[in-house]
Amino acid sequence: MVNLALAIKLPYIGTCNNPVDMSTINDGNVNFTISEEGIAIISFYHPAQNSLPSQLLKTLADAIYSCGANPEVRVIILQSGGDRTFCAGASFDELLAIKDEQTGAAFFSGFANVINACRKCGKIIIARVQGKAVGGGVGLAAAADYCLATENASVKLSELAIGIGPFVISPAVMRKIGLPAFSQLTIRATDFQSAHWAYEKGLFNEVYDDIPALNEAVLTLSRKLAAYHPSALVNLKQILWEGTGDWDSLLTERAAISGKLVLSEFTQQALQQFLNK
Repeated sequence: MVNLALAIKLPYIGTCNNPVDMSTINDGNVNFTISEEGIAIISFYHPAQNSLPSQLLKTLADAIYSCGANPEVRVIILQSGGDRTFCAGASFDELLAIKDEQTGAAFFSGFANVINACRKCGKIIIARVQGKAVGGGVGLAAAADYCLATENASVKLSELAIGIGPFVISPAVMRKIGLPAFSQLTIRATDFQSAHWAYEKGLFNEVYDDIPALNEAVLTLSRKLAAYHPSALVNLKQILWEGTGDWDSLLTERAAISGKLVLSEFTQQALQQFLNK
């Protein structure tokens, strides 16, 4: 079991005593704590560059819903473990194991469920992006209400290169950066775009030189937000997500598209080649 230390440390009430706390899945885990100031820190970790298998995605969505429903929580920080990759997207090992459309749709619905959890959670979510974000990792950054990153947090949507597309995360990403930037990020599937590119396009709200500066900025912002009127924050959250009421069905439909494409010979060979590198 990996012992994940929180990157940002606060005086806290304790870990939340429910089934989503400290879940260990395939050597990965989700952990969350609530500070005395009402700041929930949700951390996820997986040794394969923080890639996310389906069960870990479910646990992450449950953690977001749980913190969102907790009256003690004023604001949520979403972060990953380690000091390198924020999230490498989907678990390639699990993608290769998919043998039917139903299983494929269910897997890609994992990212849909996390995005919808962020959308429907009644609390403002701050994403702390300390390193590279690929595929679904870009979707997680986009699903946050405010995103702070380091200069090392380059982004890439590599899905076309392996025979699928960023269909599930596209509504969240396009909502932040618009169609032209999304097209560039998608079509340039093998190229990383810099953190400053992501800042200029609106995916990142602030970019810092290093992780200590990032941690200080995230902590300062979260404490300010936690001191604001809770009802004002709830109403702001609703305004920020206006026009997304159809995403439950939309993202499910997009997951089915990806679930079908992942079965193709092209995609299976591309995934195998990637794993053999």
